[in-house]
Amino acid sequence: MHVEVDVRQAIYALSDALDLVGVDDFYHGKRVAMMAVEVARVSGMDVALQEELFDIGLLHDCGVSSTAMHRHLVQELDWSGAQGHCERGSALLRAVPCLDYLADAVRYHHTHWADLQRLGLDAALARKTNLIFLLDRADALAEPHYGPDLLQHTQSIRDTLAGFGGSLFDPELVEAFLHASAADAFWLVLEPRHIQSFLGKMLQRPNRRRLNFTELRRMAMLISNLVDAKSPYTSTHSLGVAKLCRLLGDLDGQDAETCDRLELAGLMHDLGKLQVPDELLDKAGPLSETERQVVNRHSFETYQILRRIPGIEDVAVWAAYHHETLDGSGYPYGMATGVLPRQARIVAVADVFQAMAQDRPYRPALAPREILAVLQRRAQAGQLDAGVILLVAEHLDACWMAAIDPAPLTALPLSAVPMH
Repeated sequence: MHVEVDVRQAIYALSDALDLVGVDDFYHGKRVAMMAVEVARVSGMDVALQEELFDIGLLHDCGVSSTAMHRHLVQELDWSGAQGHCERGSALLRAVPCLDYLADAVRYHHTHWADLQRLGLDAALARKTNLIFLLDRADALAEPHYGPDLLQHTQSIRDTLAGFGGSLFDPELVEAFLHASAADAFWLVLEPRHIQSFLGKMLQRPNRRRLNFTELRRMAMLISNLVDAKSPYTSTHSLGVAKLCRLLGDLDGQDAETCDRLELAGLMHDLGKLQVPDELLDKAGPLSETERQVVNRHSFETYQILRRIPGIEDVAVWAAYHHETLDGSGYPYGMATGVLPRQARIVAVADVFQAMAQDRPYRPALAPREILAVLQRRAQAGQLDAGVILLVAEHLDACWMAAIDPAPLTALPLSAVPMH
């Protein structure tokens, strides 16, 4: 399986996913990226460096899954626990070949300038990562004021950051920031209605690459790691769904490339859950109707993000439809039998099976026979595909093992492994 992917479009889609963690503020990574481009431009940095800073800005917080962590990062100027997400984000990027050029800058983007000097980092890397730190803090200070009165607060923000020149930030970068941010336009372009126009121009500079399945899988695993890290109760959910999707696709006679794509859909199906507050995912009791509506948005958000990546349009649909039902009572689109692709039905069954095989705050994990009974009842009610569930019944032990196996996905597609 090979797909022609615009890596910058993929980075932009990932930034959309990361912005969901803000719950009510969706543009932090994009604003940091935009400010980085503008400071670099005003400072005379070349276009290639501007584009790299843009990419770093979009993904600098890729180690953040928790809404609680996000609150610390936006509410505290120099949070003592910040380094954990830097190291996690760097490790995630390092595992994706087409994104590993961003890893070092992400690793150090909360490291103080004085400490960067003691570490002896390459001078160019130190300046790139420290600029992102500076602008990350600029956005954190500005975030409460975005709106009609923003310009009343920009001088205070600039003064605050200037006071950390030489300690948190490179004094030369502080001067470059103060020069660029003196113009009102520097701040006004960060309003939501102007952000999309700026981003559209940046996305006209393509970075196209032909990625093989292993590379696509690694990008999908980055996404699944972000989602599953939100709660200890879902720590391997996407991984288990992906393995079960591939197994059921194999058993269903799907061709090898379709099984590859099913695995990707399983890895990314819950992407939209990044927007769900941690306390809802970890709630021990039943959700209120309002809380359930918040949770139920996640599959719609999954589609809105994945559809931005050309080349995996079918994967986006299969992933987004995992809560649709054959009787039309599912969400978010209310699809019915004649519209739901077989692959989406496979993802739906895999999702339900794996969720029941894990402990959740409101119930313990179910045994394989109990899970099968629930699936069969849902098939009888016209919700899940009876044919897919028959495959589960005939291979229950194998499905169970696929769903709960915590081992990372290997480079070898499971469809190439003989079935016993």
